[in-house]
Amino acid sequence: MLRTIVILSGKGGVGKTNLSVNLAIALKMDGHKVALLDADLGMANVDLMCGIVPQYTFLNVVRGDKNIEEVLVNTKQGITILPGGAGVRELADIDEAQLSSFVNSLSDFEEKADFLVIDTGAGIHKGVIAFAEAADTTLIITTPEPTSIRDAYGVLKSLNNSYMSSSDIRIIVNMVSDEKEGIEVAGRIQMAAKQFLGLSVPYLGHVLRDPKVEKSVRMRVPLLEAFPECAASKCILNLCSRLLGKSGILPHSVTVPRGIKNFFLRLIRGVS
Repeated sequence: MLRTIVILSGKGGVGKTNLSVNLAIALKMDGHKVALLDADLGMANVDLMCGIVPQYTFLNVVRGDKNIEEVLVNTKQGITILPGGAGVRELADIDEAQLSSFVNSLSDFEEKADFLVIDTGAGIHKGVIAFAEAADTTLIITTPEPTSIRDAYGVLKSLNNSYMSSSDIRIIVNMVSDEKEGIEVAGRIQMAAKQFLGLSVPYLGHVLRDPKVEKSVRMRVPLLEAFPECAASKCILNLCSRLLGKSGILPHSVTVPRGIKNFFLRLIRGVS
């Protein structure tokens, strides 16, 4: 069944959307069918990073104006984008008939993707936590900045309060100067999570600070397409390999994929 991967952060400006887009592309390059949902309610910009101009959004699907086939946008990188950001709040207000129609509209989606990568907003508000609760895997992005580290721990604390202690949660440290810094930053978060929350959170890996990242954003071309040989691209490919369990360092996941319908049913319960 389709596996859902939510990418979130405690604060903005940590490169979450860039990682979401390029991790989705890395999964595609590995031979998987991948869809990407832009669920950042405040700053939905996956379309900008992919160089697309969507005509419809997720909100149209929730309202029943369009079916999901009409909203999906295929990119030249081979991934499928479900654009928007709006629509999640509306999920909390739909009635039983609308819910049934919405869930049934997802039936064909299961055949279109092996992975659904979800780029969420920053912070620990209810909508973001609901995505993490509903997903099969949660990736928390931080940087070496003290405020980012503190906020990443705040995300873990919120997830722990939401009965997420047995879920598949992993840490990625972005914009590091070298591998050692990534390990040190992750270690600080892991130590605090273990001591104060009783959580063991695996470290998935790091992404090096690389000027090519900013350049690709200005070009509106994903990093793995614009600069596939740069240091940051190689780091993202390594993250993908670890996520899939190919490195031998981490298992594929501690959870069994539960599919797209179950994901949205759990999400609706979380935001209601």
